[in-house]
Amino acid sequence: MKALVYHGPGQKAWEDVANPTIQKPTDVIVRIETTTICGTDLHILKGDVPAVEDGRILGHEGVGTITEIGSAVTSLTIGDRVIISCISACGHCEYCKQGIFSHCLGEEGTSGIGWILGHLIDGTQAEFVRVPYAETSVYKIPDSVSPQEGTLLSDILPTGHEIGIRYGAVKPGDVVAVIGARPVGLAAITTAQLYGPARIIAIDIDRNRVEQAKLFGATDSIVSTDDNWKDQVMALTDGLGVDVAIEAVGIPETFAMVLDIVRPAGHVANAGVHGKSVNLPLDKLWISNITITTGLVNTNTTGTLLKLVAQGTLPVDQFVSHSFNLQDIEKAYDTFSRAAETNALKVMLNA
Repeated sequence: MKALVYHGPGQKAWEDVANPTIQKPTDVIVRIETTTICGTDLHILKGDVPAVEDGRILGHEGVGTITEIGSAVTSLTIGDRVIISCISACGHCEYCKQGIFSHCLGEEGTSGIGWILGHLIDGTQAEFVRVPYAETSVYKIPDSVSPQEGTLLSDILPTGHEIGIRYGAVKPGDVVAVIGARPVGLAAITTAQLYGPARIIAIDIDRNRVEQAKLFGATDSIVSTDDNWKDQVMALTDGLGVDVAIEAVGIPETFAMVLDIVRPAGHVANAGVHGKSVNLPLDKLWISNITITTGLVNTNTTGTLLKLVAQGTLPVDQFVSHSFNLQDIEKAYDTFSRAAETNALKVMLNA
């Protein structure tokens, strides 16, 4: 089969590889119908995730059809169309019992990490993929949900919702700021509306992105290159700062920005993937009663979000800005990596 293979920082290739096979009784093999590229994949290519080895097939999102099942799989059958979760959860370890699937202690060469596809084992940017712990790591997709919508439920929607909104403890009447109007930031903006905030402020370096954010539910947009960007935020919050500040980029500068605009007793929710250390001015923060959260998505709200998408409560079609054939994945990477020029949001790859 063909797959997108990582060969070290800055190096990748669409090449022939062996088809995946059932390795454990809880596995299934899925023929990929739709997959996509994540910002985390770009971080891998920058060398920010050293655990990813040369020869690894990238990707951790997708929808497809089950073609083979392991001997222990009883609730799935060949021919089922499924959403592949970005988190693989064994379902019975101590972390899984607590719903902390992101730190699953399963047997796939991990030491307490649930994100293994495209990271520690081969991923979804391929014609076929082996999915471990299938019964607790895939979701049957209803006919009312398109493959593209289902692929958005693999990662960005639960990530924006859980790490941005739930960890940020958004509640009715809050003012929420999201720094980074990229896919995960836009997912946070979209799902924030389920909790009744008074304002959702989108902040980004790119003017087009912050304007697009209004289509996803942002009430206000601010370009962070404006000299008075912080003053604009304060003007929207009676000078107090925001209740919840969500960092959705993953660089030291944007982490410093969320600390600058959060009010005393507010929440900072870090959803960005960081490749460098950030400065934490605890000498100033300790007296401010700030709550700072970080996290890898657990995907324990994916089922709920799937119902909301199926019912049309969460309109997510606007996330998809570009579509390519799977064999054109290198062109898709180029488009996605130049999002400021191409206005790319989620780039879908169709088999």
